[in-house]
Amino acid sequence: MSSEKPIVLILCTGNSCRSHLAEGVLRAAAGDLFEVASAGSKPAGYVHPLGIAVMKEIGIDISGHHSKHMNEFLDRKVETVITVCGNADQACPMYPGQLNRHHWPFVDPAHATGTEEEKLAVFRQVRDEIKAVFTAYAEGRRDERKRATGAGS
Repeated sequence: MSSEKPIVLILCTGNSCRSHLAEGVLRAAAGDLFEVASAGSKPAGYVHPLGIAVMKEIGIDISGHHSKHMNEFLDRKVETVITVCGNADQACPMYPGQLNRHHWPFVDPAHATGTEEEKLAVFRQVRDEIKAVFTAYAEGRRDERKRATGAGS
């Protein structure tokens, strides 16, 4: 068996917010199982500052992330692709070695309006929804691995 960890690629259109929140959560929950990355079909070129702020609140630092194009992964063996917005789901190519594809759309908090505090509330809500979904996914994959290797042996 290869010691190389499978790649889970999280896609969104701009790769500025939702995909980075999901990447941070999944890396924290299952970075020992997967190489976790995110990318976009039309990268915005930055990671949203409010996304960085709300992740810091839960102890996850995504300040070092950068926006990148999904084509950067076409020559990599991507095991699982997870799209977190409708446009990325439609634009998503098949990757070499891809076994799984999931589409879990979330509201784009970058479109939130109002005061800074009102915008932060939207970012926190989306972060918490992403955290619930991606933590459950990580736990399911961890359980799957335990069954495959003989229940914790």
